[in-house]
Amino acid sequence: MTATQYKPDEYKAFQTFLESACGIVLGENKHYLVSSRLSKLMRKEGIETLSELISKVQGATGVNTLKIKVIEAMTTNETLWFRDGFPFEVLSETIFTDFKVKKKNQVKILSAACSSGQEPYSISIIADEFIKKNFGANMQFQIVGVDIDQTILAGAREAKYEDMALARGLSEERKKRYFTQVDKFWQVNMDIRSRVTFREQNLMQSYASLGKFDVVFCRNVLIYFSADLKKDILNRIAAMLNPGGYLFLGASESIVQYSDRFNMVRTPKGVVYQLKD
Repeated sequence: MTATQYKPDEYKAFQTFLESACGIVLGENKHYLVSSRLSKLMRKEGIETLSELISKVQGATGVNTLKIKVIEAMTTNETLWFRDGFPFEVLSETIFTDFKVKKKNQVKILSAACSSGQEPYSISIIADEFIKKNFGANMQFQIVGVDIDQTILAGAREAKYEDMALARGLSEERKKRYFTQVDKFWQVNMDIRSRVTFREQNLMQSYASLGKFDVVFCRNVLIYFSADLKKDILNRIAAMLNPGGYLFLGASESIVQYSDRFNMVRTPKGVVYQLKD
């Protein structure tokens, strides 16, 4: 069955399943996306139709590995090093500098939907550069990357990347300074990896076990969710931030209409949101 042949009722059922399982709101014209993401999995599982897939996903009891595989297949894992640039400059030049002035020694940062690890490792590199530039900064950084995809997290923990992956946003200078070649891969050096841990986390579920944070990166994630879920996620992020904590969203994302818990902070390099007192 080609993507254009999905019946309205089965496509609607899949839309409902995906939103309830991981919060992603699938548009009416995304038949090709569904087909391209699921065709390999369906062939491997011997499933011929979308209706059959939905039936198997919803009918299983206990740990539903097929459900996990479907969510992983439909989750976008698009990422690169120092994506958009300005958030990392704001992090170093504004936020870390503010923390240093306030003599904040322990800094905890969350990278939500961290995919294959480029964002949390980019943050760790920025932290390393800040410490070396500011010799008097007695600061310890703890960075937690979370994602719903168990397979992609396993790769993030290994921190090994091919040349093509490194070429997306990483300068040659940083590559030489922070990576070591291992066979055909480049691995993030231990001093950068040691600040970063990874955990499986569905953004629709409780964040209580993650603890409190000073900075949250939740970039290019909310665009996939419904208005109600955006409100819920932003409120729960606000609850997990320490007083005066900061939130980074994607360049095309905004909290307007979804949360009144933050103040917009305009810096010379871009916008960040700060938790209201």
